[in-house]
Amino acid sequence: MEKVTSADGTAIAFDRLGTGPAVVLVCGGSVDRMSNAPLAALLAEHFTVYNYDRRGRGDSGDAKVYAVEREFEDLDAIFAAAGGSACLYGTSSGAALALLATASGRPVERLALWEPPYILEGGRPRPPANTADIFRDFVAAGRRDAAAEYFMAEIVGLPPEFVAMAKASPWWPAQEAIAHTLAYDATVMGDYSVPVDAVRRVKVPTQVLTGGASWPWMVEGNQAVVAGLADGSHRTLDGQEHNVDPAVMARALKEFFGGAR
Repeated sequence: MEKVTSADGTAIAFDRLGTGPAVVLVCGGSVDRMSNAPLAALLAEHFTVYNYDRRGRGDSGDAKVYAVEREFEDLDAIFAAAGGSACLYGTSSGAALALLATASGRPVERLALWEPPYILEGGRPRPPANTADIFRDFVAAGRRDAAAEYFMAEIVGLPPEFVAMAKASPWWPAQEAIAHTLAYDATVMGDYSVPVDAVRRVKVPTQVLTGGASWPWMVEGNQAVVAGLADGSHRTLDGQEHNVDPAVMARALKEFFGGAR
């Protein structure tokens, strides 16, 4: 594990694996960099992979006040460690963060997005506009368990039996430990509509990947992102749900990022 310092002084932890062109991995909501560790290990056969903990998670530090721009600056520090630029991969709400960071002019060479959870008008109901405040209020009241449960049940839409199983699982304390970052991802997602202006500002080659067994609303939202990109493509990974197989994703990213040796 290594660390870099973001512009506001926050320490950002990352693992550096492999050799070759630089690839940075951005995790989604309710997880830390360990969620991307299997993918990082596979990509390391062809790339130098930078798998980092977003602020507030794992081995990274945090600040008292959150802003999406601070996460852009965290990526700046990772890009600097990678030599100045890199290919960028984000998953779920981390894909939304990767898209926004690229739109803001960060030094991204190629951008790959796995199922950013944008919801079109008329699709599934969007989360409440004050979702970030809901998470912050739970955490401020010492109810981290309620924040994690709300995320699973109300935002992701997992069935009650799964949520009950999760709360009894050995990994539930880890969910509570990073429950404060759920507000961060809700801030990144905004109202969960496609950020049309940001999409238009992305000029680098971009591939949006969607699972063949994913929810229809997810497919529709992802296709809407592709339609607004200057240099975008869509790829379906047959048989995959939101919890994608790392081996399947590694093959797709190797092809798109072009790092095979």
